[in-house]
This record gives sequence, C-alpha cells and structure tokens, in this order.
Amino acid sequence: MSRIAIPADIGSAPAAAQPLLQAVNQQLGSVPNLFRLVAISPAALEGYLGMSGALGKGSLPGPTRERIALAVAEINDCSYCLSAHTYLGKHLAKLDDAELAANRSGTSNDPKAAAAVRFAAKVAHARGHIGDEDVQAVRMAGYSDEQIVEIVQHVALNTWTNYINEVARTEVDFPVVAPRQAA
Repeated sequence: MSRIAIPADIGSAPAAAQPLLQAVNQQLGSVPNLFRLVAISPAALEGYLGMSGALGKGSLPGPTRERIALAVAEINDCSYCLSAHTYLGKHLAKLDDAELAANRSGTSNDPKAAAAVRFAAKVAHARGHIGDEDVQAVRMAGYSDEQIVEIVQHVALNTWTNYINEVARTEVDFPVVAPRQAA
C-alpha cells in the first residue's frame, strides 16, 4: 500500500492536474499510478510531463531512452520503474529479454547503445562525478554533446521517478519486476 494517498481516478485529483491526467490518459490509454501520485502536486506533474515530453523530442532513440531507464531503475532498486520500463521496453521499444537483462546490468547488446547505457550507469552511480575518459568513451561511440546532455537529463528524470516511487511505495500497476539483490 502506498505511503502517500494516490487519487483513485482523474476526477479525484486536484483540479489543476485533471487536464494533464486527461492528456496522459489520451496518450497511454490509462493513467498509471505514478502519474496520479505526482498529480497530488499539479506543479510537479506539469514539470515531469514537460521534461519527459521535451526529452521525447530529443535526439536519443526511444529504445535507448528505455535502456537508460532500466539501468537507472536497477541502480536505484525501484521496482515500480523496473516494472514499467520492462513493459514499455518490450511492448513499445521492442527490446527482447536478453536486451532487457543487459540494460538492467548497465549495458546493451547493441554496441552503440551499450556506450550510452554504460555512461548513464556511471553518471547514476557516481552522482555525476565522472572522469574525462567517461565523456570521451561515449563521444567515441558516436554520441554528440547534445546527446550526452540528454543522457544526463534522462538519468536525472529517471532518478526522480525512482525516488518518488520509493518514497511513496507506489503500488506497481504493471507486471511486477523486482530489483536484483545487491552482490
């Protein structure tokens, strides 16, 4: 059970958040618990949707964004986000089980995507305190400075969703995927 009361439906959310949730419902066909949780603060929901929408128009391919989300969720032990992004990775990004497992381990079976996922994982683990060689490695794999900025922004956005879901203990409304046990 969630530690923070999640509005049961769009009509139960604060009035200022309702149009935003209606837009989510139109886009996704449902309103997952994360969105209804964040709707408790219409400003937070607007910020989340704004950043997510802007990054969706960025230069990183959708499958790479999902790969990064999985790596960050695993690092942060967030079952909600692992569950959501495993579902989205399979059904929207068309990633296979081997790829999803690689992503959760901070890499990819695709050589170029592996560089982005490894870089994202390093940023998440080191909280941004990475070395020159880390930036150089992602550049050498073919990523532009624009894409490096977007990778970091995806790490930040996914870390935020991981944290809000862990703080709230948001009930998972996707097929459940548990974080791996720390070694």
